[in-house]
Amino acid sequence: MTLSARPRAMFAMQSASLVDELFSTRARRELDGIVDVDDVVLTPDRAIESSPDDIEILITGWGAPILDETALAHWTRLRAVVHSAGSVKRLVTPAVWERGIRVSSAAEVNAVPVAEYTLAAILLSARDVFRSARDYSLTQDLGAARPRGDVGAFGITVGLIGASRIGRRVLELLRPFDIECLLVDPSLTTEEARMLGAELTSLPSLLSRSQVVSVHAPALAETYRMIGRDELALMADGATLINTARGSLVDTEALVAEVAADRLRAVLDVTDPEPLPPEHALFSLSGATLTPHIAGSIGNELRRLGHHVVSEVERFVTGGQLVGEVTYPDLARIA
Repeated sequence: MTLSARPRAMFAMQSASLVDELFSTRARRELDGIVDVDDVVLTPDRAIESSPDDIEILITGWGAPILDETALAHWTRLRAVVHSAGSVKRLVTPAVWERGIRVSSAAEVNAVPVAEYTLAAILLSARDVFRSARDYSLTQDLGAARPRGDVGAFGITVGLIGASRIGRRVLELLRPFDIECLLVDPSLTTEEARMLGAELTSLPSLLSRSQVVSVHAPALAETYRMIGRDELALMADGATLINTARGSLVDTEALVAEVAADRLRAVLDVTDPEPLPPEHALFSLSGATLTPHIAGSIGNELRRLGHHVVSEVERFVTGGQLVGEVTYPDLARIA
């Protein structure tokens, strides 16, 4: 089935206010010039059956409905799903591809702020800023709270676990610095890693050689708690573990033991479980810095996602192209 001359589109996400956060006035005007956008946003409190059945392009976001057989039976003309966030794993089902519906994700665009967060965390961790800031707040003793030992980012080794979109962008951002980069990713060759600016190595080697380790692997069965007690024991005293990927990749209690012993530091934007229960040890340990899952796009960064979606819709309508296309085989290896 081919697209209409002017396809009908619909937003499906958690709220109309999220649409406004994602799409600036200019972006919305450009989108309206490409497709006919339904006036009603399909939010979680609305039944799919209440939406128009002639939708050809569904613009999804956080809070969108699962696209299963029931949903697809209603949208018989649906040709593309353009997601305004990162992972589409929670959103799509095999039925989407079985019906020839194309899927696009904004994961590449959402990688930008995560990589920037990671770069900041690496540089601040190298100076032991997070622990020092917490200690200074508690003791109000400048001398006692100052970083101790061989701190700083000059000549340090940073290990990245996973050459994902984010991992690759972090490597790109680290190039101007006097930092050696190690990389673990079974899908890469030594030469491919070198072209990215890193030395390909094994996980034990990376953990034992790095002053800062940053996790960028997908959450798969084989990566569940890939950083456990034995792996953490390989890290050098005073090293920092940064996790912006998925909490399930790290054994939380094993990490607590290392941080509580003041042997390792941790900067965690994700945890397992998430959220952590009240009074969890990580909230009070001076060597642990927790952020509330904010490494991805927030605030004005959401507009970047909206502009990407408009461009993606235009590409699809005018030439059938999707730069952020996700295929069914991709689901086995992406976050």
